[in-house]
Amino acid sequence: MKRMQKQTKTPIVILILLIAISISQLAGAEGFLRTRGQSMVDEKGNVILLQGVGLGNWLLPEGYMWKFGDRGDRPRKIEALVSELIGPESAERFWLEFRRNYITEADIQRIAELGFNSVRPALNARRFLTEGDLPTYVPEGFELLDNLVQWCKKHHIYVIIDMHGAPGGQTGTNIDDSPRDEVELFTNPRNQDLLVDLWVRIADRYKNEPTVAAYDLLNEPLPQRTGAAEKYKKQLELLYRRITQAIRAVDKRHMITLEGADWANDWSVFTERFDDNLFYQFHYYCWDRPDNLKSIAQYISLRDKLGAPVWVGETGEKGNAIYWGTMQYFEANNIGWSFWPWKKMDANNGPYSIRKPAGWDEIVAFSRGRARPSAELAQKAFDELLENCKLENCVFYPDVVNAMFRRAPGRVEAENYGHQGPGKSYFVKESGQKSKFYRTSEPVPVEPVGAGGRGFRSEQCIRLQAEEWTAYTIYSLDTKDFKAVARIKAETIPATIQFSIREKKQEISVTDAEWVELDLGSVKLSEGANPFQIRVTNGTILLDWFDFEEK
Repeated sequence: MKRMQKQTKTPIVILILLIAISISQLAGAEGFLRTRGQSMVDEKGNVILLQGVGLGNWLLPEGYMWKFGDRGDRPRKIEALVSELIGPESAERFWLEFRRNYITEADIQRIAELGFNSVRPALNARRFLTEGDLPTYVPEGFELLDNLVQWCKKHHIYVIIDMHGAPGGQTGTNIDDSPRDEVELFTNPRNQDLLVDLWVRIADRYKNEPTVAAYDLLNEPLPQRTGAAEKYKKQLELLYRRITQAIRAVDKRHMITLEGADWANDWSVFTERFDDNLFYQFHYYCWDRPDNLKSIAQYISLRDKLGAPVWVGETGEKGNAIYWGTMQYFEANNIGWSFWPWKKMDANNGPYSIRKPAGWDEIVAFSRGRARPSAELAQKAFDELLENCKLENCVFYPDVVNAMFRRAPGRVEAENYGHQGPGKSYFVKESGQKSKFYRTSEPVPVEPVGAGGRGFRSEQCIRLQAEEWTAYTIYSLDTKDFKAVARIKAETIPATIQFSIREKKQEISVTDAEWVELDLGSVKLSEGANPFQIRVTNGTILLDWFDFEEK
């Protein structure tokens, strides 16, 4: 397949207007977004589904994206490590250049070209406000955020401003740059005062800017496993009310988004919708082995109760099967999403990967308590990182982006059939059964493929017998011919399947009891949505995936 090859930008620039996202989603074109019932709309009433990427590791570096151990698991520790290795003056120069290079207009242009319509920049309060007894505002943070907003305005991308690291820390863990692994936002009232003041300053700065879609007041507050949720979650909605009231004194137009406790997902903290222009947010990561498409029914139910839109502020960090399945699941329920993150080092499960600099493994080892590398090696490595993190020097994975948008060329895993229910997305004879894997509330049998169920990216298949079928949709940016291939095996021999896509319908015999890649021939995909179906007409088959490859 050709999906791992680097794509050129020229055809995407032309084709982006053809993606299956309404032209009304262009940021700024129709003014401010706001909530209406369970949807977000622009000023003309067009429904907008926010489909974006998280700009992590830029204003709040995260140790895992640098491959670091405990000595570099959060921003303040990473800063200390860099300073120790190359000296304070070189470290200061490094960070100024890093923040200029990591996210630039080129990133925003590319995000728009690929079909995303929003970004969620992760902010660290320390980039905007100094710590200590007499905190002062830091101009650089605001200037960087201003630049981002202007780039997004130019390229028609919405911005959801995310307070990822609040003063004192809202999680008491590494992800918010916590100084002492305590939730000092909740233990020290002064930190809440600082947070409110910072949000007011941000809101006042962007109150007339429709490119900014929303303010994300706190990222993933009060995890359960540390005991923080049990101690302080009764304070969370009160704090949200206080921040919202302060914002509304200077900005009555922007949406506000609230995350639950325990990594955003405990919504028991919400009693009522206290502002008419807010929406609720949960985060969705699927790290089960084998893969499991976890139910979002609880959030849909609470959406009905609260009468407000729901959005997935973070999802990702797994593989293409889950990306395809989760984004399809969200959108079938009128829920937008933001993929986390846009890029990180030496990884093939995001849109872009930063190449590891030479000697980087020695720096990683030092972060894990091993020998200190020489200052010369460290300086060269950090200098190389400044170049490697520029978008033009990163490795692009088009298959990851295509999985999010369910478009060709791409692989459709058999378990990622549609979400329209029985008679529309599937038919099985034993409708009362429940799958043991993946979609455990539905009756289509899903099972691991060999040892593939135990890995981080597990391989699963579906089992269908005569008269049973599953239905799918794949999108295309234009009308084009693709080669279709299915990985399949017969459990009873011979078995016969019917493959249908648009006007094409063909009967195919499956005669192999081992896994084979079955050629389904050339298919013409039209611009936009292309429904297709697999139906078993005789026998029983196991179906792993469909590939739609460029010819």
